[in-house]
Amino acid sequence: MEWKRIIVAIDDSPMSENAVHYVGSMVGRLEGIQLCLLHIYPEPPPDFYSTGGLLPGYKELENTKAQPVLQKAQEYLQTCGISPESIQQQCVMAENKTISEAILALQTEYGYGTIVVGKRGISRSEEFLFGSISSALIHNGKDIAVWVIG
Repeated sequence: MEWKRIIVAIDDSPMSENAVHYVGSMVGRLEGIQLCLLHIYPEPPPDFYSTGGLLPGYKELENTKAQPVLQKAQEYLQTCGISPESIQQQCVMAENKTISEAILALQTEYGYGTIVVGKRGISRSEEFLFGSISSALIHNGKDIAVWVIG
């Protein structure tokens, strides 16, 4: 796997923005960089369907909410010297998976060698109860680099 093929998993958090800025400062002017700005959202809540919700509408809403975040990240990375052709955007629902499993599935499918995530500001008790995306990536990723940006 090529380390210059990088997934940057983002959401609308300040830590995610820090991760994008870090990537821009580290690889902004390097040749051969390929970035995937990836936003993964969870499946609808259990009561979603019982209240009349439809999956296509849910996906469209989540994609619409993610677009400004993805676009802002892309624009910033371009100011760092990364060409628009080297950046792709994906917005994906984690279907029957955790968010970390969905990131790793995409990493494996497309041969990315590096995953970048922002460190979440969660407490030890929250991490114990719910786990940490960055921790799961570190423990379950195979033959890849994982950058956790604080």
